[in-house]
Formats: sequence, structure tokens, C-alpha cells
Amino acid sequence: MLVDDHSIVRDGIRLLLEQAEGLEIIDEANDGEEALEKLKTHQPDLVLMDISLPGMSGIQTTQVISRLYKGVRVLMLSMHNNEDYILRSVEAGAYGYILKDSSSDEMIKAIRMIAAGEKYYSSPVASIILSGYMQQLKKGSKQGREVQPSRLSNKEKEILQFLVDGMSSREIAERLQLSVRTVDNHRANMMRRLQVRNAAELVRIAVEEKLI
Repeated sequence: MLVDDHSIVRDGIRLLLEQAEGLEIIDEANDGEEALEKLKTHQPDLVLMDISLPGMSGIQTTQVISRLYKGVRVLMLSMHNNEDYILRSVEAGAYGYILKDSSSDEMIKAIRMIAAGEKYYSSPVASIILSGYMQQLKKGSKQGREVQPSRLSNKEKEILQFLVDGMSSREIAERLQLSVRTVDNHRANMMRRLQVRNAAELVRIAVEEKLI
């Protein structure tokens, strides 16, 4: 199904796809509301969706399709090489995103791959998705660690300083007049709060995040 509010664009895409073997256009829609209405009758393998539509946007329409029609996949077609549009389309459930200045061969390749259950993003789009994903990971990791250090008690920070200095649990226990088990328990609690797996990572985080 083709969804675009410009009939001349739909005509051009239809002419292009009709020449490709194995592809059939079963319906067209001028906007998101019309597309959703027609999906009640015709459910294609793939919807080629313009992102900028009057009324309900292509992203909003994709959200509804993803929720109601699990077997229908959406390929977003847009002139916007914009991080916000791209990431919102992915979050809405689009299986792919290509730009309107893509070649005809790339459009057909994207349609075939998505119809086969894979995802497809043109090279500039894929780079933006990866960059945004990595930024979210970095942001989430940083936020998680910023919360944890405030939970460390003065005793734990003291033990952490000795660990950074290279002292063993027994040496720390003797210095602070604690049992070795108590020192080990403090160390285990800090590892859990800071989400690290061993003492080496604990020391590295203590230095990098300036916990002491």
C-alpha cells in the first residue's frame, strides 16, 4: 500500500514498483486516516508510508498499524534526514526508513528485505540510529552511576580509598579494626550498588567517577 498525500508522488512510485518482479500495489491512501480505514479491508505485507501527512502524521499512523496489524510492516519514506524523525519512526515500529532521494534500486531492495522480515535503513539513517542509540546508552550508564555514589557510607568510601591504594581486605581490616568478613561485605555492597563485577572494576569506577 502506498500512503502519500501527493498523487504525483504516488503515481511515480507506482510506475516504478509495477516494473519490479513480484511486487504488487493493492491499494493507495492520501493520508493516515484513509490508510487505517483501508487496512480494515486490505492488509498488505508492507506499507510505504510518507512521514509528512496532513492530519495524522506518518509516525502516528505507523504506531497504530504496529499495534493493530502485526503482520503489516511499514517502510518510512521521507525527505527528512533528521535524527528526531528517524528515532521516532523506529520507536513507532517502522521496519525501515529511506530518504526520498534514494535510488529506485535501493527502494526496491528495502521493500524486498522488509517483506522478508528484515529491517532496512539507508546508510545515513543507519548512522544516525546507531549514534542516537549509543548516546542513550552512555546517558543511561552515566545517570545510573551518578545516583549510586551518593548511597555510599563514609565507612564504604574509606574502604574504597584503601582498595584504590592497593590494600587487601585483611590489611584494611587491620587498619580499621574490623573483621575481614565485614570489609568483604562492604566491598560486595559497593560492587552491587555501582554495578561492577569485581574489585578491579570497582577501583576503576572509583577513580574515573571520583567517588573518593
